[in-house]
Amino acid sequence: MTFISILYGLFLLGFLGIYWFLGRTSAAELKSVATASFSKAVVLERSKKLSRQLWALLIVSLIFYASLQIQYIPLLLVITYINFSLGKALGTNTTPGSHATNQRLSNAAWQRAQKAWNHRRFKLLWLGIFLNVLGLLSFKYLPFFLTNLATLLGLSVVQESASWLDTHLIAPLGLSFFTFECIAYLIDVYRGAPATDKLLQFSAYKLFFPKLISGPITRYHQFAAGLKTLNFPSASVLTEGLWLIACGAFKKALLADQLGILVNLCFGNLQRAGSGDLWLAVVAYGLQLYLDFSGYVDIARGSAILMGFNLPENFDFPYFSTSIADFWRRWHITLGDWIRNYLYFPLGGSRKGLARTCFNLLIVMLITGIWHGAAWGFIVWGGLHGLALVAHRWTQAIADSSEGAKRWWESGLGVVVAWLLTQSMVFTSWIFFRLPNLKDAGLVLQNLWGHSADIQFAQKVYIEALGLERFQIALLLATLFASMGLVFVIQRGLKLQLNWPLKLVLVPLCLFTVWVLAPNTGLQPYIYFDF
Repeated sequence: MTFISILYGLFLLGFLGIYWFLGRTSAAELKSVATASFSKAVVLERSKKLSRQLWALLIVSLIFYASLQIQYIPLLLVITYINFSLGKALGTNTTPGSHATNQRLSNAAWQRAQKAWNHRRFKLLWLGIFLNVLGLLSFKYLPFFLTNLATLLGLSVVQESASWLDTHLIAPLGLSFFTFECIAYLIDVYRGAPATDKLLQFSAYKLFFPKLISGPITRYHQFAAGLKTLNFPSASVLTEGLWLIACGAFKKALLADQLGILVNLCFGNLQRAGSGDLWLAVVAYGLQLYLDFSGYVDIARGSAILMGFNLPENFDFPYFSTSIADFWRRWHITLGDWIRNYLYFPLGGSRKGLARTCFNLLIVMLITGIWHGAAWGFIVWGGLHGLALVAHRWTQAIADSSEGAKRWWESGLGVVVAWLLTQSMVFTSWIFFRLPNLKDAGLVLQNLWGHSADIQFAQKVYIEALGLERFQIALLLATLFASMGLVFVIQRGLKLQLNWPLKLVLVPLCLFTVWVLAPNTGLQPYIYFDF
């Protein structure tokens, strides 16, 4: 079951009916709201109502995941329980006098007990991080590690094992996002956030099906806070949820998947594609990746809104960033937030001088590249972004010390140049993201300039497969980018938004358009399902 399907629409509609029926407001609650008096019976009734909704949410989330990979449900449940237990242990104060003052305990003894407790919590934290990372490494990176080890040492037996694992070991969908959320929860509790003692609530959060496969990465305490104000959405909020689902379907089916046809044809025929074809494919892939992933997040956020939850935004017009640092504040926002809070700041952030800051940036981006996949291309992609962030930090330091340079970068021409430099780096680095095999990526880079296409390439790809000339496709890509720019100006520059009645009218029109005009070749899997 995928988000872009009639089956998902029926699944979501049926679940929402059950979910809100279980969460209906009783007469006693209505009376208590009217009189502003909440008795213990009313509070208990609300708690039972929430439990029923969470049970329904958990069961349906398991059904949703089972439709994709039923064999890994026990694994996800075990990981959830382990992290719940570790979080509970991290949040339980075991020092003497933690629950009542012990007058017979000296200050020195209390300090020793406190130190021992902190040391125990530190070990528990690292145990939790180790177990989560171990699971991720075992499924996603073991074949890659063994392959490189076999190549380095010339061990044929290891290479055979790596090949077997690569063929037979399929990583659970969403494992990377699942792992990052678990680590974030443990660190938050270690830093002082309250640990939950409600396994049902924690399980519903971890397996919440809108965000389960590809995020956005959400913190437990944000989810728990939403439970306190969980109510049936108003008409405007319901419309916003439906609008996000319609926009996400439009982005995915009508834009991303159409672009994917061109991308697959060009990158699947590297020896035959010319320089112009490769540049079109690079730009098309950058747009496809953004529209595919942001479309998924739109549907996830829209589905969550219909259930009374707010998931964080994940994109903020990243292709209109004028620096690589600004790009990472706008692209995959929840991943960037995770990187800053749980990697960059613990490494020292920017508090230990410019050189150490640059080193920290490079390290965290290399880890980000590795997180995306077990291939050298992802490591190179992360390294390029790390070097770009380092270059930006040095350039910023120089500009801050020179009033003339600062004024130039803030001028209209300076902003345009900064945008061109940023997006050139971003789109070029996507080559390693799309082609993580370094040989293929190197061939693309080698042929980006002055390479002629095979004589039949244009006829086969553009005319027969797409029904358009290369110039027409370039014009369509430019139009798409200009349309994104227009939306950016309207929403961010002029601060204008469609009102909810108009959105409600446009929702069925968008969904009908998707149904009629979706590619005949069938929908492609979401790109970030691989991560």
